[in-house]
Amino acid sequence: MSAPIRVAVTGAGGQIGYALIFRIASGAVFGPNQPVSLRLLEITPALPALTGTLMELEDCAFPLLADVKATDQAEVAFEGADWVILVGGLPRKDGMTRADLIRANGPIFTGQGKAINEAAGPDVRVLTVANPCNTNCLIARSHAPKVPAERWFAMTRLDQNRATGQLAQKAGVPVASVSRVTIWGNHSDTQYPDYKNALIEGRPATEAIADHTWLSETFIPLVAKRGAAVIKARGASSAASAANAAIDSVRSAVTPASDDWFSAGVVSDGSYGIPSGLIYSFPLRTQDGKKWSVVPGLAIDDDARKRLDASAAELVAERDAVKDLLGPGA
Repeated sequence: MSAPIRVAVTGAGGQIGYALIFRIASGAVFGPNQPVSLRLLEITPALPALTGTLMELEDCAFPLLADVKATDQAEVAFEGADWVILVGGLPRKDGMTRADLIRANGPIFTGQGKAINEAAGPDVRVLTVANPCNTNCLIARSHAPKVPAERWFAMTRLDQNRATGQLAQKAGVPVASVSRVTIWGNHSDTQYPDYKNALIEGRPATEAIADHTWLSETFIPLVAKRGAAVIKARGASSAASAANAAIDSVRSAVTPASDDWFSAGVVSDGSYGIPSGLIYSFPLRTQDGKKWSVVPGLAIDDDARKRLDASAAELVAERDAVKDLLGPGA
């Protein structure tokens, strides 16, 4: 077998972390022949409980799990990492605005960006899951100037999966029949779940689903507000589905594909008129499992243009609100 891929997961003791790390260890991300080495980061008070998770990992006897270590030191967790998955962050509390949450998480992602810069492996790639993930990713990246811009991702795959599921359900087809779904912009209510470029059984979604009122008026807010609906229903935020989306995000980033694409927030290069430097969600492909490119030439009508620009404007406002938190790599 090849050398283990070293994966660091922050907030490993939380619900998302718990749902995530067993699947990484099982081979669900990198395949059935690729060993993995796990580094689990948690705050000091959570380490005793994380010990129980380490015991469970031992009890699973995963053949692909080369070794695992838990720590409360970011530089220890990130040492030599090939992938860093930033799951841990402060949750939104009652009365907090989005701006409050961004500023509350700023110091966490400042410190983690610095630790990635100092300790991570030479080819490290970073996926930010903790919300507001686009701007948390921007903050961390700004403090890790050694890590190239194309190595940073913010997770919008959960939104893509939600959109795919809703389109499949409406069309009465299996999820596997839906492809080319894109999430544009921010992981927030301003995101644009793009059904107009999606395919259902190889046909445009607008042909496969005759109810165009549902597509234009119900589908978009249904996807954008799905997280709040989950919280209302289960009394807690999405955990298993978020972990699954993190798995899908990494797997798509390392798996070459030609016909379909995946969504993630990446550093804008100006594609589709989005301001350069924002962490903005685009449709992406990878040809070699190492570098990605934005899918070019998708049709953007006037309504879509307004939605893309509105989400970009929100991200510009978020960036401006944390200017004092941004490091030299901004």
